[in-house]
Amino acid sequence: MNGLTVGFAICGSFCTFSKVFPCLEALKEKGADIYPIMSEIAYSTDTRFGKAEEHREKITAICGRGIIHTIVDAEPIGPKNLLDILIIAPCTGNTLGKMASGITDSSVTMAAKAQLRNGLPVLIAVSTNDALGTSAKNIAILMNKKNVFFVPMKQDDPVKKQNSMVADFNLLIPAMEQALIGKQIQPVMQ
Repeated sequence: MNGLTVGFAICGSFCTFSKVFPCLEALKEKGADIYPIMSEIAYSTDTRFGKAEEHREKITAICGRGIIHTIVDAEPIGPKNLLDILIIAPCTGNTLGKMASGITDSSVTMAAKAQLRNGLPVLIAVSTNDALGTSAKNIAILMNKKNVFFVPMKQDDPVKKQNSMVADFNLLIPAMEQALIGKQIQPVMQ
């Protein structure tokens, strides 16, 4: 991965941050040059899963550069052809819906639009309570979109949250390697 330029966009599924940070660290250890991107909500919201400032400091320390967190900062990704791949991990149902509908109103959706504009891969690691409900149609739309790939996902609590699915973050790097050569890792849903 030496020389690979990775955009790593983080949305507000705060409960998965503890799984996302090791992925960032693994990419960095393998030599990737990482541009961190956070949705405005993820960038600024304190939750029971941690303080926003602590998350920002950790991400900045891992990546060695500041976080893109506004539409204005994300827009140059396209014209500068900045990234080899954009990873959105975690990707919330809200962001899935916006991407499926072509809505660009956040730093993350702008980064995705910019990346797809260049015909380059976007890898999505889903984390949403309605993946098998309202978000199912958005996932299907994105699965049929050129250059959009998914980290395999599974139900995280089929008894209490029947519609909820989360990506298997252990498969993020293998899914990325396949996306870089235009292939979807299988199975998409476990």
